[in-house]
Amino acid sequence: MNLRKNFLAHAVACAIAGVAVAAHSQEQTKSLAPVIVTADPFGVNENTVILAPAKVLSGDELRNKLGGSLGETLGSELGVSASGFSAGASRPIIRGLEGPRVKILQNGMSSGDLSAISNDHAVGSGVMSARQIEILRGPAALLYGSGAIGGLVNIVNDRIPTTLEPRATGESELRYSAVDQGTGLSFSADRSAGNIGLHVDGNVMNAGDYRIPGTSAVDRSAANNDTGKLGFSRNRENNIAVGGSLIQDWGHIGASLSELGKVYGIHGRDELSKIDLAQTRFDVDSLIKSPFDGFDGLRIKLGQTDYRHTELEDGTNPHVRFSKKAFESRWELSHLPIAGWRGKFGLQTEQSTVQAMNLEGGNPTVPRTHSQSTAGFFVEERDFGDLRINVGGRFESVSRSPLTDIKRSFNLGSYSAGALWAFMRGYGLGATASVAQRAPMAEELYSGGAHHPTETFDIGDGTLKKETSKNIDLSLQKTTEALRWKANIFQNKVKNFVYGSLSDIAIPSDFDDMSVKRTFSQADATLRGVEAELSYNYYDPGWFGRVFADTSRGTLDNLGNLPLQPATRTGLSFGYQDSQWRSSLSVLHASAHNRIASSSISEETTTPAYTRVDASVNYVQRYGTTDVTWFLLARNLLNEEIRLSTSLLKDYAPQPGRNLMLGLRTRF
Repeated sequence: MNLRKNFLAHAVACAIAGVAVAAHSQEQTKSLAPVIVTADPFGVNENTVILAPAKVLSGDELRNKLGGSLGETLGSELGVSASGFSAGASRPIIRGLEGPRVKILQNGMSSGDLSAISNDHAVGSGVMSARQIEILRGPAALLYGSGAIGGLVNIVNDRIPTTLEPRATGESELRYSAVDQGTGLSFSADRSAGNIGLHVDGNVMNAGDYRIPGTSAVDRSAANNDTGKLGFSRNRENNIAVGGSLIQDWGHIGASLSELGKVYGIHGRDELSKIDLAQTRFDVDSLIKSPFDGFDGLRIKLGQTDYRHTELEDGTNPHVRFSKKAFESRWELSHLPIAGWRGKFGLQTEQSTVQAMNLEGGNPTVPRTHSQSTAGFFVEERDFGDLRINVGGRFESVSRSPLTDIKRSFNLGSYSAGALWAFMRGYGLGATASVAQRAPMAEELYSGGAHHPTETFDIGDGTLKKETSKNIDLSLQKTTEALRWKANIFQNKVKNFVYGSLSDIAIPSDFDDMSVKRTFSQADATLRGVEAELSYNYYDPGWFGRVFADTSRGTLDNLGNLPLQPATRTGLSFGYQDSQWRSSLSVLHASAHNRIASSSISEETTTPAYTRVDASVNYVQRYGTTDVTWFLLARNLLNEEIRLSTSLLKDYAPQPGRNLMLGLRTRF
């Protein structure tokens, strides 16, 4: 561990030292190239991904929004909220859907972690090494998993090079945050040696307990009620990765190896715990151009992950150890236009073994379960004058084979169709309809043990049926010139929606007396919502601004509201940018959330409204081919007490108070 930290620190120091001796260059203005959405099957830029609404974070915009988790980084995007479970474990929630219904990818492959099964589990892909983060919904999501009802998030770190860099290129960053006395170091570099592309990246982050305004618990008489600082909110992470590719005129073949370590605390209602996480990942990526007549590309990806984490009661006593070993393959063949249709089809397989062993000798929280899936998929697109049509489908077979229970098999069929009418130059009216099916996860089927961080005793149901979601999405948008806007309205009806029903009834004596019984159940659900965004000159020099609003509501038919739904939000931001300066001020207001779920005792109280004010200043100096960016970021300037309606721990663990971050970033 110390060797890795010293290596990362030395690499960052070398990159910064190189800046100090570089020659000054004349001031220049850079134009922004279109951002390519790598997870989109047609590889288009984000302004033309219409049938799969997209948002792409990259460059300084991404670096300024980075948080200690993926959920914190994306939590202010249109239609996206954060689960906010802890500083280290916060997943994105898209249109009120979370967990297994939002697929997390790394470079187009599954993240291979266990974050989808419980809010206390962190995403196994670090955001500090990301070069781009993509948010997609619609037909493109079917390429990566039938369960991606809410959409997908793709973390792009380019660890397997696809182009040759004639000289060393990369970036490094140092940052300090005051609210938790946190420090962060990160770097990445690419270089070629002949026809071999090489890559290395890494990061070290160490944050202490963060400061909060007031007390941690809404009920001041509650146990574990902290004042001024939230105990057990520490968050540490280190990550190292190397990759290489043989790149020729015919395409490329390459591989990468990465290791992630993460330790973070969880401040619960009655329990204080930590999670010690480690993941080793090996990936292969190859592309053969024009492999056969009529086809322009064959892409083969392989991924193997070894994930494990140990839950430490009171931060020291091992209680449950979760593990997952998985192997995934993707075979994609893209064809040349046939009668005007362009697209791709392919095959995806995955094998995984999951278990959660009780280290104190009780029943396993999740018995050892082997899962296997095989899926075929396609997506096609064609223009008919001003009308663009997009269709996609995925057909999948899934099996769950537990060591001590009954094997279950599911046949899934998912498909979507959409159309965009460009009724004026730069304007589009679109509609998509999709049906997606999801197989229950092993944890939903077979759980039967205590889970300390969530303070629950989880009970699965081996008879659960597959979920079937029917979604309609209408959109209207303007995507050209300085003033741009978009508006979406959606409805998602889900048959056999799987949810965890919490009960405050007496727990049998053989259960952990500190746990609440959580039983996985099914009911039909409906989610509806509206999103709108207007932006002005957001990427070009000069004044810029953005206004947005989103709202959604989820209900279980005849059972009341869905638990942990996002609050209605409105926001605005404005600022100024030129070749050297970028400054911005943003205001996000979340309304009080009082649509409490009757099926969850975690929502006994309403969530108060809050207003969060953030600001940033970036100054760029240029030395030859190297850019040096000094940045000052301020979050929650008003020191608001922020509690998220999407967090299981909202009444016991508020979000951080006022935070000032200072940093230095280099690109060479």
